[in-house]
Amino acid sequence: MKAILLLAFGGPRSLDEVEPFLTRLFRGRKPSPEQLERVKERYRLIGGFSPLPEITLKQAKALENSLHSKGYPFKSYVGMRYGQPLIEETLREIIRDGIQEVIAIPMAPFRSRASTGAYIEEVKQAQERLEGKMEISFIEGWHLHPLFLGAIQEKIEEGLRPFTPEERKRVHSIFSAHSLPKSLVENEFYVKDMEASVREVLKRIEPLPWHIAFQSRGMGPEEWLGPDVEFILTELSHQKVREVLIIPIGFVSDHIEVLYDIDIFYREKAESMGMVLRRSPSLNYSERFIEALTAIVEEHIHNSSPSPLMGEGRGEGG
Repeated sequence: MKAILLLAFGGPRSLDEVEPFLTRLFRGRKPSPEQLERVKERYRLIGGFSPLPEITLKQAKALENSLHSKGYPFKSYVGMRYGQPLIEETLREIIRDGIQEVIAIPMAPFRSRASTGAYIEEVKQAQERLEGKMEISFIEGWHLHPLFLGAIQEKIEEGLRPFTPEERKRVHSIFSAHSLPKSLVENEFYVKDMEASVREVLKRIEPLPWHIAFQSRGMGPEEWLGPDVEFILTELSHQKVREVLIIPIGFVSDHIEVLYDIDIFYREKAESMGMVLRRSPSLNYSERFIEALTAIVEEHIHNSSPSPLMGEGRGEGG
């Protein structure tokens, strides 16, 4: 039996978890009452919680079942950087279950120290603090996998469907990813990975005007990646563009940056300028995305191990 570990950002599962979630995010500093109430209000507007933890658990279980169907004996786990279950707690669980070999996947398609690198570093630090021994390998850089690109294509087609045939001829697409401080991504793959993914996706869909933008930038004096989505929307409004589709290619799950930033904030901004803004659905645990993750794990197994796992027998849940 081996472990497949999905690593995700995390999110509060209730309004009561917003404060501890932000405190971990702020590295032990509690949010001000104003910050806390502002963030709580955003979670109220999307249902009072983040769906990301539950979605990630469903992604993990679907991936486990898919791997079992191919004869790979994996048990799935989820570890979060800022929400429950925390990464170190999950590693302890894996040790208690007697599993010594782990394949970990940061649930972020584009590589950087601030995203995939931070997950990997946290896993390594937690591993050093734990007594149990385990061998952990990581999967990164799956942004150009054909099945991942196919899953994105499917969601774009879903997002375009509500537009009328005439509107579709006028739609501008905005591919978005989380903004990061420029100082963290200099000489890194993050922007190049995103641009490469977008180029390959564009080969698979009908021609339409497109833009790359960044969203959900943090506070602080640093210079962040741009242009941001709001800037692009304003520019398109000046060009009399009225139909826009946002494609959150940098995210694989619904969470506050999708459900609030895009579905509420950017949509209201677009409507105020006389535009119709729609969004392509998130990948979540769609069948095509799980197929992509399965293939990515399978290729990792064959590339990193001289002997395939076939024939070792199925584990729990198989």
